[in-house]
Amino acid sequence: VQLQASGGGLVQAGGSPRLSCAASGRTFSRYHMGWFRQAPGKEREFVAAITGNGGSTYYADSVNGRFTISRVNAKNTVYLQMVSLKPEDTAVYFCAARTNPYGLANLSYDYWGQGTQVTVSS
Repeated sequence: VQLQASGGGLVQAGGSPRLSCAASGRTFSRYHMGWFRQAPGKEREFVAAITGNGGSTYYADSVNGRFTISRVNAKNTVYLQMVSLKPEDTAVYFCAARTNPYGLANLSYDYWGQGTQVTVSS
């Protein structure tokens, strides 16, 4: 599976960008998808995850209520809608895919995209 993230850029605080992650292949629904982020000098951290059929979603406490993960399996795409952005949301955002449904908040994903930079100005 190849993953291509897009939709990042420079955003003002309070902005509402949407990130997209397009996946190759014909079995996208087999994969549980996650979004992670990494700020300069910090470790990569979990942001959100969604199961293969879209039936369950999970969020980090820091983004819960502000970010929404969704997917359209017919388009092989997962989204991360972000609202009320804060400067501390500045990071490179990565999408990732895995077949193991357990522990979706950990970093043990099988495939990773290249990341898209989100910079939030105050």
